[in-house]
Amino acid sequence: MVNSKSKAHCIFCELPPDRIIASGSSCVVIRDAYPVTPEHVLIISKRHVADYFRLTKTEMNDLHRMVRRQQSRIKREDPSVTGFNIGVNSGLSAGQTIFHVHIHLIPRRDGDVVEPRGGVRGVIPSRQQY
Repeated sequence: MVNSKSKAHCIFCELPPDRIIASGSSCVVIRDAYPVTPEHVLIISKRHVADYFRLTKTEMNDLHRMVRRQQSRIKREDPSVTGFNIGVNSGLSAGQTIFHVHIHLIPRRDGDVVEPRGGVRGVIPSRQQY
């Protein structure tokens, strides 16, 4: 369980309103500050919880509805988008650096990397190609 001190110093609990581009009952959306590709967004739980697996069913459903809404918006606004990576880092060993649940929605375009095969498997580069 996350203590109140962690919440008090959480950048996602202190988002300025002008960073928020969409909102649901359990989540908000912002553009990633260090985007992997143009239009990379984060879908962030409104409740301060560190572990994706501790979301309630209602929160999880709301976050995933927002993923779909953002995917539709991005495709509508940028027809060069031909695919997406969706990712959640859960835990230090998985690369999580901000301990507040957020889902990365990363638009992909033909030719944005030489060989996209393996996608998210690239978190361990030697396992990406198979």
